[in-house]
Amino acid sequence: MHTSSGRRLTVAVALSTLVAVTGTACSSGSGSTSAKGDSGTYTVWDPYPQFDKASAWAKLLDACGTKAGVKIKRTAYDTSDLSNKALLAAQQDNSADVLVVDNPVVSTLAEAGVLTTTDENKLDTSKVDANLLAAGQSDGKTYGTPIGANTLALYYNKDVLKRAGVDVSSIKDWTSLTAALEKVKGTGKKGITFSAIGTEEGSFQFLPWFWGADAKLTALDSGQAASALSLWKDWLEKGYAPNSVLNNTQTTSWQEFASGDYAFAENGTWQLANAEKAGFDYGVLPIPAADGGNAPAPTGGEFVTIPVQGDTGRYATSQKLVSCLTSTENLHATDTTLSYVAPTGEVQDKQVAANAGLKPWVDAVKAAKGRTSDDLGTTYPKISEQLWKAVQSALSGAQSPEDALAKAQSAVK
Repeated sequence: MHTSSGRRLTVAVALSTLVAVTGTACSSGSGSTSAKGDSGTYTVWDPYPQFDKASAWAKLLDACGTKAGVKIKRTAYDTSDLSNKALLAAQQDNSADVLVVDNPVVSTLAEAGVLTTTDENKLDTSKVDANLLAAGQSDGKTYGTPIGANTLALYYNKDVLKRAGVDVSSIKDWTSLTAALEKVKGTGKKGITFSAIGTEEGSFQFLPWFWGADAKLTALDSGQAASALSLWKDWLEKGYAPNSVLNNTQTTSWQEFASGDYAFAENGTWQLANAEKAGFDYGVLPIPAADGGNAPAPTGGEFVTIPVQGDTGRYATSQKLVSCLTSTENLHATDTTLSYVAPTGEVQDKQVAANAGLKPWVDAVKAAKGRTSDDLGTTYPKISEQLWKAVQSALSGAQSPEDALAKAQSAVK
């Protein structure tokens, strides 16, 4: 396996890149963390510090360990801290046995030689939806399997739309959506809120419109890309969206929608609990593509992966653990806990049968796309940074959409 000094150098480079992208440095004591216990103990690192040892997630890990005949030693980290620690551990040949990691980071870890492929670890991913699995693929190889996915859609306030005389079933493309926003503004209410902040959140929220115009991340300066950015700019200029979107995070954007004054908010499955507490009747609509149909929205969620080990004999048990965690039997409960849509059609059907309100989210996830798909891998963070800068520049009026995107494409090259 990849145990050479060259691999360690690759991991070190990947670590510096990841730290630069996330803006989060590792603590000085991280190198002393021991990933391994004895041979009968298997380590699992995950990004769910909100779940303690009494949680359903922790109990599932223990149950899967018992089923595999081993004990589980679990450590939970914040997302960015986990990625950095995983790279450091690999550099020291001290990786966890199972690593649950944010899907855009999979390609960074894979390129650094940290992760085994499914060919190597014999993990079966045949039931996973291809568009979700793609987020963990690079150069024709698959690294791990998704535990679930979230994505973006449009929440809407039924009372605001009713007052404006808008039938939500008529909203099928950008033209009909913009017409609805115009009617809403005419009643004195507000149209749509979203996050266009100059961070990954801004890129994340822009991507459905970018991809919905059939634009490609390898050509930021295309006419299709300009049409998507022009749509957002026009909404601000006409007062259909507030200028606050330039600084909105997805949280503050949601707070605007929760005021009850807005017809629409672009946000994710993670707001479902808050939507129930909003105090008004709401619905969910997949984001429309420019000419109709559902736009691909970016996928969030984690992959369960098996890192490279010096002792390759550990892979068989690690594979049993991952297979248990992502089995049809366990995914439904796990994804309900995480507010995720399951990565397989079989479990998605169970989710919708249990809660019909999840149907728009399942539809959105089926149309969704990984940010690192199309073999973008570790180039995605560089592209994303230039994309959010272009969005900021155009919406602030500093540059035209065309000029802002041309500058972005030049910077990527």
